[in-house]
Amino acid sequence: MAVKLSSCFLSHRWSTCSVSDCNHFSLRFYSSPSPRLLTVSCKIRQRNSSVPQPRRSQSKKNVPTQLPQNDNLMPDDSGPSDSESTDDISDVSENSMSNDIVAIQRFDDGNSSSTLTPSIDADKGGGLSTVPLQDVIGMIRNAEKNIHILNQARIHALEDLEKILGEKEALQREINILEMRLAETDARIRVAAQDKVHVELLQHHLEKLRTEMSNKNRTPDEMQDIVLRSPDRQTRALSEEMNALRNENMSLKNDLMTIKEELNEVKRTDERVEMLEKERKVLESSLKEMEYKLTLSQDDGAQLSTLRSECETLWDKVEHLQVLLDKSTSQADQAILVLQQNQELRKKVERLEESLEDASIYKLSSEKLQQYNNLMQQKIKLLEERLEKSDAEIHSYVQLYQDSVKEFQDTLDNLKEESKKKASGKHVDMPWEFWSRLLLMIEAWFLEKKIHRDEAKLLREMAWKKDARIHDVYMECKDKNERDIIAAFRRLTSSSSGPGLHVIHIAAEMAPVAKVGGLGDVLSALSKALQKKGHLVEIVLPKYDCMQYESIQNLRVLDIVVESYFDGQLFKNKIWIGTVEGLPVYFIEPLHPAKFFWRGKTYGEPDDLKRFSYFSRAALELLHQAGKKPDIIHCHDWQTAFVAPLYWDLYAPKGLNSARICFTCHNFEYQGTAPASEIASCGLDIHHLNRPDRMQDHSSPDRINPVKGAIVFSNIVTTVSPTYAQEVRTSQGGQGLQATINAHAQKFVGILNGIDTDCWNPATDGYLRFQYNANDLEGKAENKKALQRHLGLSVSDSRRPLVGCITRLVPQKGVHLIRHAIYRALELGGQFVLLGSSPVPNIRREFEEIAKKFENHEHVRLILKYDEALSHSIYASSDMFIIPSIFEPCGLTQMIAMRYGAIPIARKTGGLNDSVFDVDDDTIPVQLRNGYTFVTPDEQAFNGAFDRAFNHYMNDNESWQELINRVMSIDFSWDTSASQYEELYVQSVSRARAARRAAG
Repeated sequence: MAVKLSSCFLSHRWSTCSVSDCNHFSLRFYSSPSPRLLTVSCKIRQRNSSVPQPRRSQSKKNVPTQLPQNDNLMPDDSGPSDSESTDDISDVSENSMSNDIVAIQRFDDGNSSSTLTPSIDADKGGGLSTVPLQDVIGMIRNAEKNIHILNQARIHALEDLEKILGEKEALQREINILEMRLAETDARIRVAAQDKVHVELLQHHLEKLRTEMSNKNRTPDEMQDIVLRSPDRQTRALSEEMNALRNENMSLKNDLMTIKEELNEVKRTDERVEMLEKERKVLESSLKEMEYKLTLSQDDGAQLSTLRSECETLWDKVEHLQVLLDKSTSQADQAILVLQQNQELRKKVERLEESLEDASIYKLSSEKLQQYNNLMQQKIKLLEERLEKSDAEIHSYVQLYQDSVKEFQDTLDNLKEESKKKASGKHVDMPWEFWSRLLLMIEAWFLEKKIHRDEAKLLREMAWKKDARIHDVYMECKDKNERDIIAAFRRLTSSSSGPGLHVIHIAAEMAPVAKVGGLGDVLSALSKALQKKGHLVEIVLPKYDCMQYESIQNLRVLDIVVESYFDGQLFKNKIWIGTVEGLPVYFIEPLHPAKFFWRGKTYGEPDDLKRFSYFSRAALELLHQAGKKPDIIHCHDWQTAFVAPLYWDLYAPKGLNSARICFTCHNFEYQGTAPASEIASCGLDIHHLNRPDRMQDHSSPDRINPVKGAIVFSNIVTTVSPTYAQEVRTSQGGQGLQATINAHAQKFVGILNGIDTDCWNPATDGYLRFQYNANDLEGKAENKKALQRHLGLSVSDSRRPLVGCITRLVPQKGVHLIRHAIYRALELGGQFVLLGSSPVPNIRREFEEIAKKFENHEHVRLILKYDEALSHSIYASSDMFIIPSIFEPCGLTQMIAMRYGAIPIARKTGGLNDSVFDVDDDTIPVQLRNGYTFVTPDEQAFNGAFDRAFNHYMNDNESWQELINRVMSIDFSWDTSASQYEELYVQSVSRARAARRAAG
């Protein structure tokens, strides 16, 4: 039987109610166990074992966190007044009832004000004292909350009493049932007594028969048989009835025993009812006492309401007085200003009077007047001398200006001479953006049929070589109209072939205009590195509606339309050109009714395979119609993997056959598999390609795999790190492509990605408030403080390590270890900052809950989005950086973190294994040790590396600073990686040219 008074006033568990969470109150409760309730609890449990009881909710009632905002919580007087509160007495044994008064203690919230505020207080006499108005208002609010609590407690008590009445009625019904059963038992006992008399008569008759039979020398069996065979049916019937009565007598004895037990149980029930009645009286007295206290509280609330109105009145008066005081102050200030002005006027009048007296004296004395004239002449001479000095200074300034003009003229002449010296094909050092813009202009002229193919080739090679002649012609006629510019360019007749390669990248991403993941960064950085090495690099991208158009310079649409095949017909495409960070880029805008790239996002559409197979075909069509003859066509990931089979099957026979195809897979987890029928849309032959040795996916013969097709049809296949290249050759890392990769191992290589060291440079980073380098780390500490203030983190301890993490929250990145790192960093005395978003709904919800939990924490902050500026600040501010990936093809964050002096804590997988080497690994040369690593992706292994890093930071500051200097000095630029790509390009092109020469 449940007695759990939800009201906090009647339960020892009241200390856990939500009222204790209030900033202004703390409730303390004093209670002592009731032995009577303990006894009643035990007895009721015994009763429940024999008498079925209705089910009752065992859920505990808690005081709601938000108390109701209604004071009208008193029960109706018409309700029952003698209700008993008997709800879950078993819980009362643990949290027994008490008649003690609940003590309510008020806490100060600590937000005291130093400003002068009016204060009031009501004593017994009703006079005013010096209690602050803020405390009075707090007391009023506290009293209102107490009233709410008391009303709530009374309501719960009445509800519990109603439950007790219901249980009492149920007990009464059970007692009535037992009484009826007892009456039935008494009747059966009387019938059994009559039957017993009848049986005794029958037994007497049977004894007589036995005696008679014995006189006739009969055995007992024979007598029994005679009796049964006796024609006297009455005798035989009596014998059978006797046996039945004997059995019934045994049954009645058992029933009597049961009835006796039930009667004992009824007696015990009566005892329980008496005890419950006593407890009801105790509860009723407690309730009356609570009602009395509630009445007193209401009276106090009324008094407090009166005080509140008085306070408001006084406050209005104070505000009025403050306004009057401000007016008086302003008037006083004005009066002071007027007084000061009067004093200044008075002084001027006094000086005028003195001057007048002096003038009178001079008039009266001619000698003094002469002296005055002499004095004036002396002043004139001084002025003439100063004027001469000023003339001399002006003359010197003029001379300096003339010298500067002469120097400028000399410099200009020198530049002209140098320009003349460069007129015979020498290079001009101009920004790459200039040459890319020039190349795009030449391509536009050719595509728009304004120059011939040979002229375009000539001008392209001159721009490619940075020929001074084309530079000079452009600079001379850049302000003229397009016709004059074209005419001037056509007059250039000399040419020479350059040593570089012509490389065209076809990709779905490029930083910063269309960046989703690491592919965008790799494409931009690799292209710029190849461009610096003297190669002509061009890029073809889809024209998304969601691109960062502000990052594109000189964007314009060409006056041509390129048609490409799709779904059995030709569709037109607009071609846009522009430069991105000095690189020439072509943007393809399909004029297709499906609006393939007008979706508001880069990836994640149901028809992604159609979108990017269309783009791959349109890109090759653009190269074909533009008459380009590139040496390398480099495509990336499954989105442009269709380029390889399209090139060899459709475009090489059309004449676009000068290039070698290079395919780079940045992550083999994403392969773009689809039903085989879908590749027919872009013109590929299903029957020709849907074979196990070509594009057929390993999972089903009816599905194709674009990545597999690119591996088969490309001349060069790369991935983004040497370790990852080995991992994908296994069944665990190959994602089903390990057999295909191993079959084409001779053209498969892993090249570790680099980072754009111009973009990621703490010495020149425009996103940082304080720039710094490996030799001056003061700026790093200042950036850390700035980030802490920006995010609302504690700045009290500068030695508290800050752990950073910038990542996409997907299973690949080890989200369970990221979550664990947040709490582990707090345990070790650090701070944690996470920047990243998740496309996975359950992961996103989980981290949103964590972010909400730490929303106001002084050492943890989670920013669940991507913010480019904030990412630079986190890299620069972090002392450590975690990359706990389950697998990581390459990873750039560890390289960027080290570039900014943050020590990486990474799992040994993929590119992390190729770029992070443990400081405690004796098998690694000391100069290469740059972070902390662990092998297995679990919390224990992670803690091993994480704890070692914290211990190093906390206990050996000098060694830690040396480690920072070492990691900031590591060269993670694209120069080395671009050289490896360059070598692959040259080898492939050389083999192709040799093969063509051998073929005649």
